[in-house]
Amino acid sequence: MRSTPISLLERLRDPWEQKAWGQFVELYTPLLFSWARRTGLQESDAADLVQDVLIVLVQKLPEFHYDQGGSFRAWLRTITLNKWRDRQKRARLPVQGDGRDLAEHPEPEPAAFLEEAEYRRALLARALELLRREVQPTTWAAFEAHGLQGRPAAEVAREVGLGVGAVYAAKFRIMSRLREELRGLLDESP
Repeated sequence: MRSTPISLLERLRDPWEQKAWGQFVELYTPLLFSWARRTGLQESDAADLVQDVLIVLVQKLPEFHYDQGGSFRAWLRTITLNKWRDRQKRARLPVQGDGRDLAEHPEPEPAAFLEEAEYRRALLARALELLRREVQPTTWAAFEAHGLQGRPAAEVAREVGLGVGAVYAAKFRIMSRLREELRGLLDESP
C-alpha cells in the first residue's frame, strides 16, 4: 500500500506513473472490451477499439479534472463512442446494419454501453478481483465473509482463525482502499 493514498485519477495525471496506468488498464480493459463487443464488433476489431480508446486516455487523462457534478463513466463512454464512430466512418459501413448515414445515427444501440448501475457493478467487481491479489488469503476471507456477505464478525473470526477486531480491521482496510482507488471513477449519483 502507498504511504500517501491518492486516487487513481489523480495518479494518472502523470503519464509516467506506470503503476497507476497499469492498474487503470487492468481495471478498465474488460469494461471497454465489453462495450466494444456490444456494438457488434468482432473480437479483433473490439480489441483495436479498446486500444484506440486507451491511446486517447493516455493523452487526455493527464489534463482531466474530475468535476463532482460530472460523470467519469459518461466521459469514458463518449470517448469510446467517438472512437467507434471514427472506425465506422473509416470502414464506410452502415451503422447497425440499417443503411443510414452515420450522421443520421447518433449512437449505437443503447444496450451497447452499460447503464450506471451495471457499470458500477462491473467496475467494483473488477476492482475487488484486482485488490484480492494484494491481500493475504485470511484477510480476504474475513473481508468477504463479513464485509461482502454480511456475516457476523464473531462467527467469521472463529471460522478464519482471527480475532474479532482483526475481522473488523480487514473490512475497514479493504473498504477504505476500494473507496480511495475508485474515488472519481464511480459517480456519486446515477
